[in-house]
Amino acid sequence: MVKTDYKGDFPLLLQKDGQGRAIAYLDNAATTQKPRPVIDAVRTYYETYNANPHRGAYDISVRVTEAFEEVRGKVARFIGAADPEEIVFTAGTTDSINLAALSYGEQAVGQGDEILISVLEHHSNLLPWQRLARRTGATLHYLIPDESGRITAEEAAQKLTPRTKIVAITHVSNVLGCVNPIRDIAALAHEKGAVVLLDAAQSAPHIPVDVQALDVDFLAFSGHKLLAPAGVGILYGKKELLRRMEPLRLGGGIVEEVTQQTVRYLDAPWKFEAGTQNAEGVIGLGAAIDYLEEVGMPAIQEIEGRLTRYALEKLSGVSGIRLYGGGTGGTRTGIISFNIDGVHPHDTATVLASHGVAVRAGHHCAQPLMAHMGVNATCRMSLYFYNTEEDIDRLAAALKTVRGVLGLGPQ
Repeated sequence: MVKTDYKGDFPLLLQKDGQGRAIAYLDNAATTQKPRPVIDAVRTYYETYNANPHRGAYDISVRVTEAFEEVRGKVARFIGAADPEEIVFTAGTTDSINLAALSYGEQAVGQGDEILISVLEHHSNLLPWQRLARRTGATLHYLIPDESGRITAEEAAQKLTPRTKIVAITHVSNVLGCVNPIRDIAALAHEKGAVVLLDAAQSAPHIPVDVQALDVDFLAFSGHKLLAPAGVGILYGKKELLRRMEPLRLGGGIVEEVTQQTVRYLDAPWKFEAGTQNAEGVIGLGAAIDYLEEVGMPAIQEIEGRLTRYALEKLSGVSGIRLYGGGTGGTRTGIISFNIDGVHPHDTATVLASHGVAVRAGHHCAQPLMAHMGVNATCRMSLYFYNTEEDIDRLAAALKTVRGVLGLGPQ
Protein backbone atom coordinates (compact mmCIF):
# COMPACT_ATOMS: atom_id res chain seq x y z
CA MET A 1 0.00 0.00 0.00
CA VAL A 2 1.38 3.42 -0.99
CA LYS A 3 1.95 5.69 1.99
CA THR A 4 0.14 9.02 1.78
CA ASP A 5 0.31 10.46 5.33
CA TYR A 6 3.82 11.32 6.48
CA LYS A 7 3.04 13.48 9.51
CA GLY A 8 3.48 10.57 11.87
CA ASP A 9 7.19 10.56 11.06
CA PHE A 10 7.63 14.15 12.30
CA PRO A 11 7.39 14.52 16.09
CA LEU A 12 6.94 18.30 16.10
CA LEU A 13 3.92 18.07 13.80
CA LEU A 14 2.18 15.77 16.27
CA GLN A 15 2.43 18.15 19.24
CA LYS A 16 -0.75 19.84 20.50
CA ASP A 17 -1.06 23.40 21.74
CA GLY A 18 -3.09 24.56 24.75
CA GLN A 19 -6.27 24.32 22.70
CA GLY A 20 -5.58 20.75 21.61
CA ARG A 21 -4.56 21.74 18.07
CA ALA A 22 -1.60 20.46 16.11
CA ILE A 23 0.24 23.15 14.20
CA ALA A 24 -0.63 23.63 10.54
CA TYR A 25 2.97 24.23 9.54
CA LEU A 26 3.06 26.09 6.23
CA ASP A 27 6.48 27.78 6.44
CA ASN A 28 8.56 25.09 4.77
CA ALA A 29 10.39 27.52 2.48
CA ALA A 30 11.99 28.90 5.65
CA THR A 31 12.88 25.55 7.22
CA THR A 32 11.49 22.03 7.25
CA GLN A 33 10.61 19.81 10.17
CA LYS A 34 12.78 16.79 10.94
CA PRO A 35 11.62 13.18 10.65
CA ARG A 36 12.38 10.65 13.33
CA PRO A 37 15.15 8.90 11.29
CA VAL A 38 17.10 12.17 11.08
CA ILE A 39 16.67 12.89 14.78
CA ASP A 40 17.71 9.32 15.59
CA ALA A 41 20.78 9.52 13.34
CA VAL A 42 22.02 12.68 15.06
CA ARG A 43 21.35 11.26 18.51
CA THR A 44 23.15 8.02 17.62
CA TYR A 45 26.16 10.02 16.43
CA TYR A 46 26.35 11.92 19.72
CA GLU A 47 25.82 8.80 21.82
CA THR A 48 28.13 6.37 20.02
CA TYR A 49 30.75 8.00 17.75
CA ASN A 50 31.08 11.71 18.53
CA ALA A 51 34.55 12.66 17.26
CA ASN A 52 36.20 14.88 14.66
CA PRO A 53 36.25 13.46 11.13
CA HIS A 54 39.66 13.26 9.41
CA ARG A 55 41.52 13.80 12.69
CA GLY A 56 42.10 10.58 14.64
CA ALA A 57 43.24 6.98 14.16
CA TYR A 58 41.07 5.71 17.02
CA ASP A 59 37.88 3.79 16.37
CA ILE A 60 35.16 6.40 16.73
CA SER A 61 37.13 8.98 14.73
CA VAL A 62 37.59 6.47 11.92
CA ARG A 63 33.89 5.67 12.09
CA VAL A 64 32.76 9.29 11.80
CA THR A 65 35.25 9.91 8.99
CA GLU A 66 33.81 7.00 7.03
CA ALA A 67 30.24 8.17 7.71
CA PHE A 68 31.14 11.76 6.77
CA GLU A 69 32.61 10.72 3.43
CA GLU A 70 29.74 8.32 2.77
CA VAL A 71 27.36 11.28 2.91
CA ARG A 72 29.47 13.10 0.31
CA GLY A 73 28.73 10.20 -2.01
CA LYS A 74 25.02 10.26 -1.14
CA VAL A 75 24.81 13.96 -1.97
CA ALA A 76 26.59 13.41 -5.28
CA ARG A 77 24.08 10.71 -6.19
CA PHE A 78 21.13 12.79 -4.98
CA ILE A 79 21.94 15.71 -7.31
CA GLY A 80 23.43 13.68 -10.16
CA ALA A 81 27.05 14.82 -9.76
CA ALA A 82 29.68 12.86 -11.65
CA ASP A 83 32.05 12.52 -8.68
CA PRO A 84 31.76 12.85 -4.88
CA GLU A 85 34.84 15.09 -5.02
CA GLU A 86 32.60 17.74 -6.62
CA ILE A 87 30.71 18.07 -3.31
CA VAL A 88 31.89 20.63 -0.74
CA PHE A 89 30.30 20.72 2.72
CA THR A 90 29.44 24.26 3.84
CA ALA A 91 27.28 25.95 6.48
CA GLY A 92 24.36 26.42 4.06
CA THR A 93 23.28 28.02 0.79
CA THR A 94 24.48 31.46 1.88
CA ASP A 95 27.91 30.12 2.76
CA SER A 96 28.10 28.17 -0.51
CA ILE A 97 27.29 31.17 -2.69
CA ASN A 98 29.76 33.39 -0.83
CA LEU A 99 32.43 30.73 -1.32
CA ALA A 100 31.79 30.60 -5.06
CA ALA A 101 31.59 34.39 -5.42
CA LEU A 102 34.81 35.05 -3.54
CA SER A 103 36.93 32.05 -4.42
CA TYR A 104 35.89 31.67 -8.06
CA GLY A 105 34.42 35.08 -8.86
CA GLU A 106 37.37 37.21 -7.88
CA GLN A 107 39.68 35.30 -10.20
CA ALA A 108 37.22 35.09 -13.10
CA VAL A 109 35.70 38.59 -13.16
CA GLY A 110 37.47 41.85 -13.96
CA GLN A 111 36.97 45.48 -14.93
CA GLY A 112 34.27 45.84 -17.58
CA ASP A 113 32.95 42.30 -17.23
CA GLU A 114 29.29 41.55 -16.51
CA ILE A 115 27.51 39.47 -13.88
CA LEU A 116 23.94 38.45 -14.67
CA ILE A 117 21.43 37.66 -11.93
CA SER A 118 17.64 37.95 -11.69
CA VAL A 119 15.22 40.21 -9.85
CA LEU A 120 13.85 37.04 -8.22
CA GLU A 121 16.97 36.38 -6.16
CA HIS A 122 17.08 35.91 -2.42
CA HIS A 123 19.55 38.36 -0.88
CA SER A 124 21.96 35.44 -0.42
CA ASN A 125 22.26 35.22 -4.20
CA LEU A 126 22.37 38.97 -4.70
CA LEU A 127 24.62 40.60 -2.09
CA PRO A 128 27.73 38.50 -2.87
CA TRP A 129 27.47 39.49 -6.54
CA GLN A 130 26.92 43.16 -5.69
CA ARG A 131 30.11 43.05 -3.65
CA LEU A 132 32.01 41.22 -6.40
CA ALA A 133 30.93 43.84 -8.95
CA ARG A 134 32.09 46.67 -6.65
CA ARG A 135 35.45 45.03 -5.98
CA THR A 136 36.24 44.13 -9.58
CA GLY A 137 34.69 46.97 -11.55
CA ALA A 138 32.22 44.61 -13.19
CA THR A 139 28.62 45.54 -13.98
CA LEU A 140 25.65 43.75 -12.43
CA HIS A 141 22.71 43.18 -14.80
CA TYR A 142 19.27 41.77 -14.02
CA LEU A 143 16.93 39.30 -15.66
CA ILE A 144 13.27 40.35 -15.33
CA PRO A 145 10.55 37.73 -14.80
CA ASP A 146 7.51 37.43 -17.06
CA GLU A 147 3.95 37.85 -15.78
CA SER A 148 3.95 34.36 -14.27
CA GLY A 149 7.11 35.12 -12.30
CA ARG A 150 9.48 32.97 -14.38
CA ILE A 151 12.70 33.97 -16.09
CA THR A 152 12.37 32.94 -19.72
CA ALA A 153 15.13 31.73 -22.01
CA GLU A 154 14.25 34.62 -24.32
CA GLU A 155 14.96 37.12 -21.54
CA ALA A 156 18.29 35.44 -20.84
CA ALA A 157 19.24 35.49 -24.53
CA GLN A 158 18.60 39.25 -24.66
CA LYS A 159 20.68 40.01 -21.55
CA LEU A 160 23.67 37.70 -22.12
CA THR A 161 26.69 39.26 -23.85
CA PRO A 162 30.29 38.19 -24.57
CA ARG A 163 31.23 40.18 -21.43
CA THR A 164 29.02 38.03 -19.16
CA LYS A 165 31.26 35.93 -16.94
CA ILE A 166 28.82 34.60 -14.36
CA VAL A 167 25.09 33.89 -14.38
CA ALA A 168 23.73 33.39 -10.84
CA ILE A 169 20.08 32.41 -10.76
CA THR A 170 17.56 30.72 -8.54
CA HIS A 171 15.99 27.46 -9.66
CA VAL A 172 12.76 28.22 -7.76
CA SER A 173 11.73 31.64 -6.44
CA ASN A 174 11.38 31.67 -2.65
CA VAL A 175 8.52 34.17 -3.04
CA LEU A 176 6.60 33.01 -6.12
CA GLY A 177 7.48 29.31 -6.31
CA CYS A 178 8.07 29.53 -10.05
CA VAL A 179 10.47 27.03 -11.64
CA ASN A 180 12.92 28.61 -14.06
CA PRO A 181 14.05 26.85 -17.29
CA ILE A 182 17.61 26.36 -16.08
CA ARG A 183 18.81 23.93 -18.73
CA ASP A 184 17.93 26.38 -21.51
CA ILE A 185 19.45 29.34 -19.64
CA ALA A 186 22.64 27.38 -18.89
CA ALA A 187 23.04 26.42 -22.55
CA LEU A 188 22.71 30.07 -23.60
CA ALA A 189 25.17 31.18 -20.91
CA HIS A 190 27.76 28.61 -21.97
CA GLU A 191 27.49 29.77 -25.58
CA LYS A 192 28.73 33.15 -24.32
CA GLY A 193 31.46 31.57 -22.20
CA ALA A 194 29.75 32.30 -18.88
CA VAL A 195 29.70 30.08 -15.80
CA VAL A 196 26.33 29.31 -14.17
CA LEU A 197 25.65 29.15 -10.42
CA LEU A 198 22.27 27.72 -9.46
CA ASP A 199 20.61 28.52 -6.13
CA ALA A 200 18.77 25.25 -5.48
CA ALA A 201 17.69 26.03 -1.90
CA GLN A 202 14.01 25.86 -2.93
CA SER A 203 14.30 23.15 -5.57
CA ALA A 204 16.54 20.38 -4.21
CA PRO A 205 14.05 19.51 -1.42
CA HIS A 206 11.04 19.46 -3.72
CA ILE A 207 11.81 18.35 -7.28
CA PRO A 208 14.37 16.01 -8.86
CA VAL A 209 17.61 17.92 -9.52
CA ASP A 210 20.35 16.61 -11.82
CA VAL A 211 23.36 18.90 -12.16
CA GLN A 212 24.64 17.09 -15.24
CA ALA A 213 21.29 17.25 -17.04
CA LEU A 214 20.93 20.95 -16.14
CA ASP A 215 24.64 21.47 -16.97
CA VAL A 216 25.20 24.06 -14.25
CA ASP A 217 28.74 24.79 -13.09
CA PHE A 218 27.96 25.44 -9.43
CA LEU A 219 24.92 24.58 -7.31
CA ALA A 220 24.09 25.49 -3.71
CA PHE A 221 21.50 24.23 -1.25
CA SER A 222 20.88 24.00 2.51
CA GLY A 223 20.29 20.94 4.63
CA HIS A 224 17.71 22.52 6.93
CA LYS A 225 15.29 23.08 4.04
CA LEU A 226 15.65 19.39 3.17
CA LEU A 227 14.73 17.73 6.50
CA ALA A 228 18.35 17.88 7.79
CA PRO A 229 19.78 19.86 10.72
CA ALA A 230 20.64 23.54 10.42
CA GLY A 231 24.20 24.64 9.77
CA VAL A 232 25.05 22.28 6.93
CA GLY A 233 24.88 22.92 3.20
CA ILE A 234 26.38 21.95 -0.11
CA LEU A 235 28.35 23.64 -2.83
CA TYR A 236 28.57 21.51 -5.93
CA GLY A 237 31.20 22.58 -8.44
CA LYS A 238 32.50 21.02 -11.60
CA LYS A 239 35.84 19.44 -10.75
CA GLU A 240 37.91 21.55 -13.11
CA LEU A 241 36.53 24.74 -11.54
CA LEU A 242 37.07 23.59 -7.96
CA ARG A 243 40.66 22.69 -8.79
CA ARG A 244 41.35 26.26 -9.95
CA MET A 245 39.87 27.89 -6.86
CA GLU A 246 41.76 28.99 -3.75
CA PRO A 247 40.29 28.10 -0.33
CA LEU A 248 38.24 30.90 1.19
CA ARG A 249 38.62 29.97 4.86
CA LEU A 250 42.07 28.95 6.01
CA GLY A 251 42.89 26.73 8.96
CA GLY A 252 43.36 23.18 10.10
CA GLY A 253 42.64 20.13 8.01
CA ILE A 254 43.11 21.58 4.51
CA VAL A 255 46.84 21.24 3.90
CA GLU A 256 49.39 18.76 2.62
CA GLU A 257 52.26 20.73 4.11
CA VAL A 258 52.89 24.07 5.83
CA THR A 259 56.27 25.71 6.39
CA GLN A 260 57.00 29.09 7.92
CA GLN A 261 56.55 30.76 4.54
CA THR A 262 54.63 28.35 2.29
CA VAL A 263 51.59 26.11 2.12
CA ARG A 264 50.49 23.28 -0.13
CA TYR A 265 46.75 22.62 0.03
CA LEU A 266 44.83 19.39 -0.25
CA ASP A 267 42.84 18.77 -3.41
CA ALA A 268 39.19 19.79 -3.68
CA PRO A 269 36.81 19.38 -1.93
CA TRP A 270 38.84 19.04 1.29
CA LYS A 271 40.81 22.27 0.76
CA PHE A 272 37.52 24.17 1.24
CA GLU A 273 36.61 22.50 4.55
CA ALA A 274 38.88 24.18 7.09
CA GLY A 275 38.36 23.69 10.81
CA THR A 276 36.21 21.30 12.79
CA GLN A 277 33.37 20.19 10.57
CA ASN A 278 29.68 20.04 11.44
CA ALA A 279 29.76 16.25 11.62
CA GLU A 280 26.33 15.94 13.23
CA GLY A 281 24.84 18.11 10.49
CA VAL A 282 26.44 16.03 7.76
CA ILE A 283 25.27 12.79 9.41
CA GLY A 284 21.77 14.24 9.64
CA LEU A 285 21.92 15.30 6.00
CA GLY A 286 22.78 11.75 5.00
CA ALA A 287 19.79 10.42 6.94
CA ALA A 288 17.55 13.07 5.36
CA ILE A 289 18.63 12.03 1.87
CA ASP A 290 17.97 8.37 2.74
CA TYR A 291 14.47 9.32 3.90
CA LEU A 292 13.73 11.44 0.82
CA GLU A 293 14.95 8.74 -1.52
CA GLU A 294 12.76 6.19 0.25
CA VAL A 295 9.73 8.42 -0.32
CA GLY A 296 10.98 9.22 -3.84
CA MET A 297 11.51 12.68 -5.28
CA PRO A 298 8.97 12.09 -8.11
CA ALA A 299 6.41 11.10 -5.46
CA ILE A 300 7.21 14.22 -3.44
CA GLN A 301 6.77 16.36 -6.54
CA GLU A 302 3.42 14.70 -7.27
CA ILE A 303 2.13 15.16 -3.70
CA GLU A 304 3.14 18.81 -3.61
CA GLY A 305 1.67 19.42 -7.05
CA ARG A 306 -1.69 18.06 -5.91
CA LEU A 307 -1.58 20.08 -2.69
CA THR A 308 -0.58 23.24 -4.57
CA ARG A 309 -3.53 22.93 -6.94
CA TYR A 310 -5.83 22.39 -3.96
CA ALA A 311 -4.36 25.41 -2.14
CA LEU A 312 -4.75 27.69 -5.16
CA GLU A 313 -8.39 26.63 -5.45
CA LYS A 314 -9.13 27.17 -1.73
CA LEU A 315 -7.28 30.49 -1.50
CA SER A 316 -8.98 31.80 -4.63
CA GLY A 317 -12.25 31.47 -2.76
CA VAL A 318 -11.16 33.89 -0.01
CA SER A 319 -12.70 37.33 -0.53
CA GLY A 320 -10.22 40.17 -0.91
CA ILE A 321 -7.17 37.98 -1.42
CA ARG A 322 -4.48 38.71 -3.99
CA LEU A 323 -2.27 35.86 -5.15
CA TYR A 324 1.17 36.54 -6.65
CA GLY A 325 2.87 34.55 -9.36
CA GLY A 326 1.27 32.12 -11.74
CA GLY A 327 1.57 28.84 -13.52
CA THR A 328 0.71 25.30 -12.51
CA GLY A 329 2.16 21.84 -12.92
CA GLY A 330 5.86 21.76 -13.59
CA THR A 331 6.20 25.54 -13.72
CA ARG A 332 5.68 26.14 -9.99
CA THR A 333 6.14 24.49 -6.61
CA GLY A 334 4.17 24.78 -3.37
CA ILE A 335 5.19 28.35 -2.50
CA ILE A 336 2.26 30.76 -2.70
CA SER A 337 2.51 34.43 -1.73
CA PHE A 338 -0.61 36.47 -1.04
CA ASN A 339 -2.05 39.55 0.63
CA ILE A 340 -5.49 40.48 1.98
CA ASP A 341 -6.77 43.82 0.71
CA GLY A 342 -6.24 46.57 3.26
CA VAL A 343 -4.38 44.35 5.74
CA HIS A 344 -0.67 44.44 6.48
CA PRO A 345 0.81 40.96 5.94
CA HIS A 346 2.26 40.92 9.47
CA ASP A 347 -1.26 41.43 10.85
CA THR A 348 -2.57 38.64 8.64
CA ALA A 349 0.18 36.29 9.84
CA THR A 350 -0.57 37.16 13.48
CA VAL A 351 -4.25 36.32 13.07
CA LEU A 352 -3.33 33.05 11.35
CA ALA A 353 -0.97 32.20 14.21
CA SER A 354 -3.86 32.58 16.65
CA HIS A 355 -5.56 29.76 14.70
CA GLY A 356 -2.47 27.55 14.92
CA VAL A 357 -1.48 28.21 11.30
CA ALA A 358 2.17 29.06 10.62
CA VAL A 359 3.02 31.18 7.57
CA ARG A 360 5.75 33.74 6.88
CA ALA A 361 5.19 37.48 6.42
CA GLY A 362 7.69 40.07 5.24
CA HIS A 363 9.91 40.76 2.26
CA HIS A 364 11.36 37.23 2.39
CA CYS A 365 14.92 38.54 1.85
CA ALA A 366 13.91 39.49 -1.68
CA GLN A 367 13.44 43.25 -1.59
CA PRO A 368 14.22 43.90 -5.30
CA LEU A 369 11.45 41.44 -6.18
CA MET A 370 9.06 43.16 -3.75
CA ALA A 371 9.82 46.48 -5.47
CA HIS A 372 9.25 44.88 -8.87
CA MET A 373 5.89 43.58 -7.65
CA GLY A 374 4.94 46.99 -6.21
CA VAL A 375 4.54 45.79 -2.62
CA ASN A 376 6.58 46.07 0.57
CA ALA A 377 5.78 42.61 1.87
CA THR A 378 3.57 39.56 1.42
CA CYS A 379 2.34 36.59 3.35
CA ARG A 380 3.80 33.33 2.13
CA MET A 381 2.55 29.80 2.60
CA SER A 382 4.89 27.01 1.55
CA LEU A 383 4.10 23.32 1.38
CA TYR A 384 6.03 20.12 1.83
CA PHE A 385 4.97 16.54 1.19
CA TYR A 386 4.00 16.02 4.85
CA ASN A 387 1.32 18.71 4.61
CA THR A 388 -2.32 17.76 4.11
CA GLU A 389 -5.50 19.21 2.68
CA GLU A 390 -6.61 19.76 6.28
CA ASP A 391 -3.67 22.17 6.78
CA ILE A 392 -4.82 24.13 3.75
CA ASP A 393 -8.45 24.09 4.90
CA ARG A 394 -7.38 25.55 8.25
CA LEU A 395 -5.43 28.28 6.46
CA ALA A 396 -8.36 29.19 4.22
CA ALA A 397 -10.82 29.23 7.15
CA ALA A 398 -8.51 31.40 9.25
CA LEU A 399 -7.98 33.84 6.37
CA LYS A 400 -11.74 34.42 6.22
CA THR A 401 -11.62 35.79 9.79
CA VAL A 402 -8.76 38.27 9.28
CA ARG A 403 -10.68 41.44 8.39
CA GLY A 404 -13.28 40.83 11.08
CA VAL A 405 -10.67 40.26 13.80
CA LEU A 406 -8.95 43.51 12.83
CA GLY A 407 -12.22 45.46 12.88
CA LEU A 408 -12.16 46.12 9.13
CA GLY A 409 -15.60 44.75 8.37
CA PRO A 410 -16.64 41.48 6.76
CA GLN A 411 -14.19 39.52 4.62
